[in-house]
Amino acid sequence: MTSTRTGRWVRLDGTTNTRDLGGLPTTDGGRTATGRVLRSDNLQTLSDADVRVLVEEIGLREVIDLRTSAEVLLEGRGPLRNVPEVVHRHFTLLPERGHYTDVFAVEEDEPLDLPEGWVESLLPRQTAAHDEGEPPGVRAYLGYLDDRGHAVVAALRALAATRDGASVVHCAAGKDRTGVVVALALAVAGVGHDDIVADYAMTAEVIDALVAKLAASPTYAEDMDRRDVASHTPRADTMDRVLTLLDERYGGATGWLEAHGFGPQEQARLRARLRE
Repeated sequence: MTSTRTGRWVRLDGTTNTRDLGGLPTTDGGRTATGRVLRSDNLQTLSDADVRVLVEEIGLREVIDLRTSAEVLLEGRGPLRNVPEVVHRHFTLLPERGHYTDVFAVEEDEPLDLPEGWVESLLPRQTAAHDEGEPPGVRAYLGYLDDRGHAVVAALRALAATRDGASVVHCAAGKDRTGVVVALALAVAGVGHDDIVADYAMTAEVIDALVAKLAASPTYAEDMDRRDVASHTPRADTMDRVLTLLDERYGGATGWLEAHGFGPQEQARLRARLRE
């Protein structure tokens, strides 16, 4: 380990994109709480020292995993799976062929014979007619909300239900699927539009290391090699546009949540969890 904190960044040996959602200003003059919710890239390569930092220093007690079942099984059992104090919850934001009611239970059994082209297990998204003119990144993020809205809500519901310790939300890179769930959570906490966009765009600061890390994994190497670093880099205008569309269509991210069953009482619980 070199260090554990640089501003909001949590510096770990085995991740490149881990940061705390604490310290962000809210529109009513408050701040989000430190040590409650983290966002991150894949946790498979954490070192023993990383695990100690997360569990003992930060108090991690919950992992919200947004990867597909295929990703979870192909990447294998991560070191946090051996920590009894840490609960793992799985909510894929991509529609899949097949269904595992508990992918972590399946993980304990014999390895499944998944195809090398695991991405073929993902179902194609149907882009709504009124979104066809949007940039690809915006269409992808709206696809999470349209195709897997129940999983987005379930992930936020899990965050709201946790009372003790910290939670971490992650996918593979910690920028796209994680970015959408975190943006909604921050909106519930009362963080303003521009600050949500800025948090999303912070991943650009570590994109070279992040792409290199994913390229070292057989699960993600092909996708990393197929596109250049610039195409993987998050653009602030992507999240800006998504939030603007939610404003126009639902009166904001919280309006989208209420329309999808995550109402005022649950939002209040999540807000309390995220706020000082």
